[in-house]
Amino acid sequence: MEVANTSDFVQTQQNNLEALASETQSTLHERVRVLEERVRKAEERRRALIHIMGDLNELNKRLAEQRKAMIHILGDYEKDRRRMAAQTERLDNSRRALLHILQDSHQSNLRLEKTRKAMIHIMDDLHKTTEEIKQREKQLTEKQEQLVQAAKLATLGELTTGVAHELNNPLNNIGLFLGNAIDRIDLGVWEKNQIVEELHHAMQQVGKATEIISHLRTFGRAAPVSRELVPIKMVIVRSISLIQEQLRLRQIRTELDLCSENPMVIGNSIQLEQVFLNVLTSARDALANATRKLIQVRCHVEQGKVKLAFCDTGPGIAEGLEQRIFDPFFTTKEVGAGTGLGLSITYGIIKEHQGTISVEKSRPGEGAIFLIELPLASP
Repeated sequence: MEVANTSDFVQTQQNNLEALASETQSTLHERVRVLEERVRKAEERRRALIHIMGDLNELNKRLAEQRKAMIHILGDYEKDRRRMAAQTERLDNSRRALLHILQDSHQSNLRLEKTRKAMIHIMDDLHKTTEEIKQREKQLTEKQEQLVQAAKLATLGELTTGVAHELNNPLNNIGLFLGNAIDRIDLGVWEKNQIVEELHHAMQQVGKATEIISHLRTFGRAAPVSRELVPIKMVIVRSISLIQEQLRLRQIRTELDLCSENPMVIGNSIQLEQVFLNVLTSARDALANATRKLIQVRCHVEQGKVKLAFCDTGPGIAEGLEQRIFDPFFTTKEVGAGTGLGLSITYGIIKEHQGTISVEKSRPGEGAIFLIELPLASP
């Protein structure tokens, strides 16, 4: 009986142990599941914390930049504050000065009344003076134009000998051709074709003389203020043709080195011809006592400008006179040999054409080089 009870007790304890083990295993599984869930949530919190730390780091950077900006703002504020304090002090000083001014206001008003009356008279005189100045400016412009024209006519007077020689050749040829025709008719040995040929030759010479006279008349008349396209090489050649006979009589050679292009400028061909003629005349006079008599004219295009060089083999420009030679009435010639207006007028005309003229510095005895630059006409 005791053995049976013991066996039942053991069986009961074994059953209890099995039940406890089953319950413990179930509990452990539940705890493992809970722990895994906690680990998963902890991992999620860790990741979230990493993102938060990154955002905080970025926020700290922005805060650092904002702090630097705030430091600059505070610095500017301090500067503004100091300026404001200085302005306040100046305003205070101005206020004090204004009080003194207001104290003097009554007396000033009295003086202003007298000044106003005087100002009315001054304004009236100023108006009259302005009108007189305008009138005098107009007269000055007219005088300048007359001066340019007078210088041009003076140049024509100097060219009289050469022009007479140029006209003498075609007139002699005309007389020769007409004389031949008259002789043939008088002798009765003429043929129609021969007479017509002689007359054609005579007409060609008449055209040449007419062209010379027309050129002189064009150059001699008052130049209009209009501007047009001007072929610069043609103006140079025409200028040299006017003075060529004078150069030949003085045994002065000319050499032209003109650019292959045909540069065009905006200007007045008659005024530009006068410029080149004045420079050539100065070179001619400089070669009066020179052993080697040569005038070179060079032309080339560079950087949107046509650049001209007039070179002579004369004594050159004395030291310190490079700028004075363009002054009105300045001349190195003897009294009565020149007016000193040629290069001054030349300088004014070149300036009106938005150009420049200068003389290259040279040692005495090596000749002078006049440099002229004119802007090319836009295509």
